[in-house]
Amino acid sequence: VKAALEDTTDDDIVPISNVKGEILRKVLDYCEFAVGEGKTKTEEEKKKWEEEYLRLDHPTLFQLILAANFLNCQSLLDLTCKNVADQIRQKTPEQIRAHFNIKNDFTPEEEEEVRRENAWCE
Repeated sequence: VKAALEDTTDDDIVPISNVKGEILRKVLDYCEFAVGEGKTKTEEEKKKWEEEYLRLDHPTLFQLILAANFLNCQSLLDLTCKNVADQIRQKTPEQIRAHFNIKNDFTPEEEEEVRRENAWCE
């Protein structure tokens, strides 16, 4: 956003077509907290705020990740990606598919091959 604003005047409109209004509002809520109220909070209070902030359905969470990436908001991108990582930690591929409603498009043979190739990481 900063880069887009550098080449504008006060009357120019800056389109952010890749981000829906409701998601942009969530990004702004995070930014306002980070530069305002969040600066005076303890780590525990920040963590509580972040947990409440991230109580989102999966589609909204993934839209927020895309928006943070598109808008180059690194701290929000880190927070949201960590949230997804925490959701999949210690889960099997089947549990992850169920959690995020992901269709398994591997044949049993392909799945077995992937398991063999990646046996080292289990």
